[in-house]
This record gives sequence, C-alpha cells and structure tokens, in this order.
Amino acid sequence: MKLHVQTLFVAIGLGIKRNWHIFLAIIAGVIFGNYIFNIAGGKSDVLYTENVRLYHFLNILNIIGQAFIRVIQMVVIPLVCSAIVVGISSIGDSKQIGKFGKKMLLYYGIITVMAVIIGAFLVLLIKPGIGVQSFISATASGDLQTVVNNAFQEQQGNIGNMFLSMIPQNPLESLAKGEMIPIIFFALIFSLALAKVGEINRPIVSFFESIFAATMKVTDWIMIFAAPGIFSLTAVAVSSFGLGIFSTISKFFAVVLVGFCIQFFVIYPLILKFFSKVPVSNFYTAIIEALLVAFGTASSSATLPLTIACCEKRGISHKVCSFVLPLGATLNMDGTALFQTVAVIFLTQAYNVSLDPMQIAMIMVLAIIASSTCAGIPGAGLITIALVLNGLGLKTDQLIEGFAFLFAIDRVIDMIRTTVNVASDAVVTAVIADNENEINYDLFNNTEDYKEII
Repeated sequence: MKLHVQTLFVAIGLGIKRNWHIFLAIIAGVIFGNYIFNIAGGKSDVLYTENVRLYHFLNILNIIGQAFIRVIQMVVIPLVCSAIVVGISSIGDSKQIGKFGKKMLLYYGIITVMAVIIGAFLVLLIKPGIGVQSFISATASGDLQTVVNNAFQEQQGNIGNMFLSMIPQNPLESLAKGEMIPIIFFALIFSLALAKVGEINRPIVSFFESIFAATMKVTDWIMIFAAPGIFSLTAVAVSSFGLGIFSTISKFFAVVLVGFCIQFFVIYPLILKFFSKVPVSNFYTAIIEALLVAFGTASSSATLPLTIACCEKRGISHKVCSFVLPLGATLNMDGTALFQTVAVIFLTQAYNVSLDPMQIAMIMVLAIIASSTCAGIPGAGLITIALVLNGLGLKTDQLIEGFAFLFAIDRVIDMIRTTVNVASDAVVTAVIADNENEINYDLFNNTEDYKEII
C-alpha cells in the first residue's frame, strides 16, 4: 500500500502535464480553503484566537498568492506595448492592419453583444433578485424608482466622457498609473506611425522585439510557480466565504453560470464553426493552460503572456497573436459585460425598481462600455459596475445590502468570468488567423505533439 501511494505521488509529480498540476492546485485550494472556513466559521478573529498557527499559515498563503499575481502583472505593460509595436510593424501594410482591426472589432462586437443579450434574457426570465427582496429594507428601496426614472434622461450625455477617458493626456502618466486603455491607445498610434516611416523604424522595432522576447522568457520563469500560486489564491478566497454561501443566492449564481456556459459552450463554438474552419475540440485543447491560469488568478492581464504562448506554440502566427490578444485582454471583456448586465438588473429586482425596455437597453450598452474600461485584475468587474449604476442615477452606497450578496461570491464568479474572457480573446484570434491563412494546421491539429507551455 505504501508503495502504491509513493507511485501515485511520483505519477502526479512527473507523469502528467503541468497544466494538470494547476487543476489539482485549484481542487486542493478549494478543499483546504473550505476546511479553514469550517474551523473559523468565516471569522478571522476566531481563527486567530483558537488556532494561531493556521491563521499565520493562511496569511503566508495570501502573501504567496498575491506575490504570484504581482510578478506576472509586472510584465504585462512591457508585454502589451512591445507586442503591439512588433505586431503592427510586422504586418507592415496599412491596408492589412486595417483589415485585421475591422475583423477584430466585428468579432469582438458580435461576441460581446451576444453576451449582454444572453445575460439580460436570463435575468429577466428567472428574476433572481425577487428572491432576496426580504433581505432589503423598505427604507433603502423606497425612492429608488423615482431616482432611476429621473436619471434616465440626465445620464445619457455622460457616455461620451467614458470614451474621452480612453485618450491619454500624458502617456507617461498613464504608464505610471497602469491605465491599460490609454496605454494601448498610445501604443496603437505610435505603432502605426512606426509602420508608416519605413526602414528608419528598425532600431525602435528591434528594441521592442527584444523587450517582447525578454518578457516572454520572464513569463516562462514565473509560470514555474503557477501551481503553488494558484493553490494559495484559491485557498484564501474559499476560506473567506466557504461553499455554503451559494445556497443564499443560488438563483443569481445559477443565472450567471448558465450565461457563462452558453457563451463558452454554444456561442464560441458557433463563432468558430461559421467564421472559420478551426476545430472546436482542438481549439480548447490548445488553450487549456491559459484557461486554467485564468481561472486560478482571476486576471486576464496576468494570463495574457500565457494566452499568447498557447496560441503561438500551437500554430497561430505571432503576427496575429501580437496584434489581437493584447487588445482583447483589455478591451474585450464579454464575460464581464454579461455579469454586469445580470448584476445590475438583479439589484433593480432586489430593490423593487421596474425597468422599461429602453432602460434595459441602456444597461446593456453601459455594460459593454464599462467592461471595456475594466482593468484585467481580480475584482475589477465589480468595481466598474458603478459606471453602469451611474447610468441609472444610482450609487453603490444606496445599494449596500444588495452589493453584499455580490461581494460574497464575486471571487468565484470572477474566476469563471475571467476564464470566459480569455477564451473569447483566443476565439477571435483563431478566427482572424484562419481568415488570413495565419494558422499552421499541421501543428494546430496535432495535439499529441503540443509542447508544454507551463
């Protein structure tokens, strides 16, 4: 028996691909996190007084998890900037750049619009907010209907300000603050200018090619620690809410989960089938490592280097990957748009606020805009939901009781919606690469010979 156990551990450590290490790390993190939650009853002070060692161990796990996210986010800005410069300069022809850009916007637009339609349909059909109205005080929901109605006309003019905020007044300030959309906007303009000036751009382009290669190498080193980092993140997250929280707002969670599943298992395969000849099963096999890391980190920005590596090493050209994926990791957040649509309508149901079709349509439009301004970091989708609420004239402090439900399970939802976001980016990249004959199908379809990414 002892020999069998030893053999099992050897098999786990050496005999399976590393992407399964991440999967096992997630499962182990859930089990351990729930164990800690059961001991402490969800209260850190109880854990501190009754089991000091376990409390300190949890703090160590938190440090490990946050360190893992920080070191991988460390390379995101140089990676995004260098990838865009190298990608656009490698395309060279401005007509081809325009063709790539048009297709990217078209496919991202189709996918995101489908996401908010699915979210709105499910939440209006199932009405999960009605089930939590008993937890909302009458005082809190009393005059919100009037506020929403009055704000419907007043707030429509603010949409333009969201677009203006995407243009950097000072690119260096945006770099210092890590504002991804202004950074990408400047990088695009700068890259297009480099592509136009001809061979004189070689020193600058070579410089950014070196940065891109170096950041990818740093990513390889970082991903050696993917399993312990993701185990730590998952354990800390589950230890704060346990598994029982899902029973309280199970209908809301079910609506979001069903929406994600429709997007992931129906919409994406249909996009691949109707707009390309990319095999669906091979596609998901090709990006499985990126999806697992996305689930574990809940950060599309942190997953970006891995997404690029998965796509390039499985046959999609660097030309397409370096152009489409960095833009998608920041601008294309269809999973977040779906979640925000469901969450805002859920809150209006919980506070007994009636919405007419035009207000529902405005929520969907604002969710698309808010999701595109959302940083690819954990919890950002719940933060930028304030932009959607502002369109209804509401503030988060008016909906504290309702937001408590969202915060309670946001980490789990965040992990799933990030996985959806990353898959969406890869879908559009694969479709554009197929359209432009930029996929090596001999490599892409030979899944047995895939090189390990992590």
